[in-house]
Amino acid sequence: MATSMNPTNAPVEHFINRELSWLEFNARVLEEAQDPGNPLLERLKFLAIFSSNLDEFFMVRVAGLREQAFGECVPQDVNPDGLKALPQLQLIARRTKELVAAQYRCWNEQVLPALAEQGIRILPYIELRRNKGMRRYFEETILPILTPTAIDPSHPRPRYQNRGLYLAALLRRMSGKGPRHMYSVVHLPQVLPRLVPVPNQPLHFIWLEDLIADKLPDLYGGFRPECSALFRITRDSDIDLIQQESDDMLRLIEERLKERRRADAVRLEVTEGANDDLLEVILEREQLRGLADKDLEGYSEIYRVGGPLDLTGLLTLLKLPNLEGLRDAPFRPRLPRGLRRPGVDLFAAIARRDVLLHHPFESFGPVVEFIQRAAQDPQVLAIKQTLYRTSGDSPIVRALMEAAERGKHVTALVELQARFDEEANVSWARLMERAGVHVVYGFMDLKTHCKVSLVVRQEGDSVRRYVHLGTGNYNPATALVYTDMGLFTADPDLATDVSALFNLLTGYSQGHHWRKLVVAPQDLHRRTVALIDAQTTQASKGKPARIFAKLNSLVDAQVIEALYRAGQAGVSIDLVIRGICCLRPGIPGVSENIRVRSIVDRFLEHSRVMVFGPDESAKIFLSSADWMPRNFYRRVEVMYPISSPQLQKRILKEIVPAYLRDNVHSRLLLANGQYKYAKRSPEEPTYRCQEELLKLPADLALTPSQLPASSVSPPGDGKTRRPRKRSTKLPKAR
Repeated sequence: MATSMNPTNAPVEHFINRELSWLEFNARVLEEAQDPGNPLLERLKFLAIFSSNLDEFFMVRVAGLREQAFGECVPQDVNPDGLKALPQLQLIARRTKELVAAQYRCWNEQVLPALAEQGIRILPYIELRRNKGMRRYFEETILPILTPTAIDPSHPRPRYQNRGLYLAALLRRMSGKGPRHMYSVVHLPQVLPRLVPVPNQPLHFIWLEDLIADKLPDLYGGFRPECSALFRITRDSDIDLIQQESDDMLRLIEERLKERRRADAVRLEVTEGANDDLLEVILEREQLRGLADKDLEGYSEIYRVGGPLDLTGLLTLLKLPNLEGLRDAPFRPRLPRGLRRPGVDLFAAIARRDVLLHHPFESFGPVVEFIQRAAQDPQVLAIKQTLYRTSGDSPIVRALMEAAERGKHVTALVELQARFDEEANVSWARLMERAGVHVVYGFMDLKTHCKVSLVVRQEGDSVRRYVHLGTGNYNPATALVYTDMGLFTADPDLATDVSALFNLLTGYSQGHHWRKLVVAPQDLHRRTVALIDAQTTQASKGKPARIFAKLNSLVDAQVIEALYRAGQAGVSIDLVIRGICCLRPGIPGVSENIRVRSIVDRFLEHSRVMVFGPDESAKIFLSSADWMPRNFYRRVEVMYPISSPQLQKRILKEIVPAYLRDNVHSRLLLANGQYKYAKRSPEEPTYRCQEELLKLPADLALTPSQLPASSVSPPGDGKTRRPRKRSTKLPKAR
């Protein structure tokens, strides 16, 4: 297998730091919460997503940097921007605290008052002390569950759960037995709602911690609380789940997941104004830095928060009924072209021509139906499927189990190391094994990240293979909120390659000459650089040359250097990078021909689309992989061509221009690493690509008058403020 040393000869100043680039992505998520043009409950959703994103960033990325800075861990990949681990941690802490402060300003000063205007109120408990229903709820429901834990030599110190909420208190004894002063903690039960509905007051709530804090004297009879603080610890989840060979990989994964829950702390969040003595008690044995470390130039892993901790608790409000005016308008995904005729035979339609699916604008239903029909079709002999992440009650997994029970040959490649979905995947693997599915787990040292389905069907005297290849997971739930693309095909070359891919995954079968698939870690990096270099050669000869790439992340230093060479040769390069981008555009003499934009909107941009060459000679690919060392070297990924002229035309004339035209949710990356909203001239109408893609008619692509020219002029400096999309006046809740 290839290695990921990924050396670079470019100056360090030509690269943006990966971690700081990710923080700027989360800043763009926060901007969606701050935007008064977004519906109120959607703003609330983005506040929660910001918090959830930050949790994962600390559990994985910051945890890894801490091991490098304070332990003996070495990075997997060379850091092309040259920053060492400790300076990165210092910059991360500084920027994170700025962003968290902005998040809570948005919550306290904008969203919370706007909710109150709509009749949705989150009340301080002082207003509810005389509410008999609230008192009854505490006494009958909350109090029996709570377990106050004293912190003293006679009581074991609690092991705080990762991301659990705890109320710490300093108590003074007023009567009875016990120490004169006592520290204690109470774990907020996860089985109770974080936002407690107020009895007989619709749309009125109280934070669970506020209710418990007010009732501490009832919980600690004979003691009076002198101070209290809510706190939350984030732990290292960047733990290698497979460190040794095992005869039972499922059991090994389960054991390692238990270790993850007890891993080192990486962050302490605590309510603003928390007593330092109380913090010292919390921090004892956790080895977090911040109170007494004087040699780290102000670096602190303590985050004092000016509001309720963990704003993912706000997601409860998204489920409130009869508030449609405060949400994005509902939509119904249309059927993909080629599958719209009533009663269409799915296999016959795929046999006639390739079918492109663009989710969520087009339904994910045909992907589910593909496996379900295969399970029930007596002519289907075998089904092979990769599973990285899937839904809670997965219809695809159920269909695979049904197929096995019907006697078909069914193979499922389940990736047990899909981060934070490991437990769900272990459970599905056990269920499928019991149903007779042949379950395999891929390679010990590589994650299987490709999204592939193969159906083998007897048709007369011959066998035909049908394939689905996707950029996203086999998850009907996320297919409604992630933009992804997929391809149905019966192309013999692709089908042969996919069969060989499954043989590689299940039996280490090697030596296959790939006809159309490009596979990582074998060849994806080399081919990607070669495709970029081919455009460089074209431009050097004075011929038209163009590169378009839509990705989640761009990190790989060698690919970035290849893009710099292409831009310097005159290749027109447009990149739509949702998240991390380490390429620095706009450097004089280096990257002036490269434009980078990020779109953060209603749906999470997740599709990976690459176009190499101008329209008449473009090579178009879809992929499960971003341009990152981990995707090139540490994962099994596939990139696959779009060969159908009809589908090529659709991507070139409909999908790519829509993303490049967006001037509402599109931000341009500047040379200094900052993002600014795309500049729009006063006479230019607003264009929101996701909204326009939703509005595409059922059988027609956009007309030429609705599209920009295929060659996109360089953007402006991005200083023009973003146009308003909607009225800022919020509709009243019903």
